[in-house]
Amino acid sequence: MVTNKSLPAAIKIYKGLSIYRVDGSMNWYVRIWDSKKKKYLVKSTGCDNAVQAREVAQELGLSLLRNAPQVETNHTFKHFALKMLNKSNLEVQRGDKSSGYNHSLKFAVQNADWGLLDYFGDTDVRKLKTHNYETFLNHVARKRPDLSASTKNTLMAAFRNVLKIARDEGVIDYLPETPRTKQRDNPRPFFRFHPLVSKDEDAYQMLMKGVKDMIGKDVNVRGFEVDEELYDLMLFLTHSFVRPTMTELYAIKHSDVTIADDPKRLIVTVRNGKTGYRGANTMPAAVSVYERIKERHPNHSSEDYIFYPEYDNRQTISAMVQRLFKKVLDELGLERDVFTEKKHTLYSLRHTAICMRIVNSEGQVNIYNLAKNAGTSVNQIERFYAKHLPLSAELARNLQSFGK
Repeated sequence: MVTNKSLPAAIKIYKGLSIYRVDGSMNWYVRIWDSKKKKYLVKSTGCDNAVQAREVAQELGLSLLRNAPQVETNHTFKHFALKMLNKSNLEVQRGDKSSGYNHSLKFAVQNADWGLLDYFGDTDVRKLKTHNYETFLNHVARKRPDLSASTKNTLMAAFRNVLKIARDEGVIDYLPETPRTKQRDNPRPFFRFHPLVSKDEDAYQMLMKGVKDMIGKDVNVRGFEVDEELYDLMLFLTHSFVRPTMTELYAIKHSDVTIADDPKRLIVTVRNGKTGYRGANTMPAAVSVYERIKERHPNHSSEDYIFYPEYDNRQTISAMVQRLFKKVLDELGLERDVFTEKKHTLYSLRHTAICMRIVNSEGQVNIYNLAKNAGTSVNQIERFYAKHLPLSAELARNLQSFGK
């Protein structure tokens, strides 16, 4: 009997074709990837000699290729996938789509392990049906059982976008049904505030007072200190609805900010946010923050960043602020949202801003305007914020009102 120790490793002939031996057999086996059936075919070569087995394997591989129907290049999934990616790149350049969305499409299409191109590349788009997509999902689930529902839905969106190109060019008449993976809605962690909680339990006020008390007391991470600028950055986040990202908060320059009246506010231009270009109106407190910024940097130019302008590398300052913010949370014992048990990050201040508008407006805020201003959707506001907030007496009265 041939033991495992004496068996040679599998010999790769080319991608999708290899030969190997199994315990208890002197003959070599061939394993061939069938791109049409999306599975491996395994056959015995009938040879105990590796050189002869390679020849048999190559002949079997060529035979499979000869028998496979040839698909014209301009009808393949790959052909339309590349067109879709090119279209998406142009939409980003025009400002119609965000770079983040474009990146997620590329990832879904080109991922080497479970991407759409690897699975559907040479497939004729005219023959794609719902069951082909469902088989793909099963294939992905076997390879990556840990993929989130959100990632699976990104795959679905990319798949449909590719086929839309084929439809628009008249190659197919309709798009097959692609079932959406159900997502579990998790409430976003935010700092609880009065009147959601008592004034003694107001985590947002604890946070802001705690930061103010730390200023000048050498609370730092790697020499980067808690100071007035960090305090103002946190206050700005809570009153501007921008995201604490390099394309939003850390990209804002003085030329992107306009002070407006009636009502008193800043109009902040977000040029390349998560959802693309938008103008964000702030709450009045952001105006005071901006006035202090101008006093702090009296010789600023219009092209200077409003926060930490001395750092040209915005990725560096983003990481430094996040580390310092974590230090603040640790010092104050506010690492987690006590209701969701989720860890707080700088994003929690944006979430707090959105929840404050829903609650403090006593049911009067227009959710469509709030969503547009925050660069999100009404669906997102309802799923991740509104439905997880308690129905206050004012909201209940608003619900029952008959108008004036």
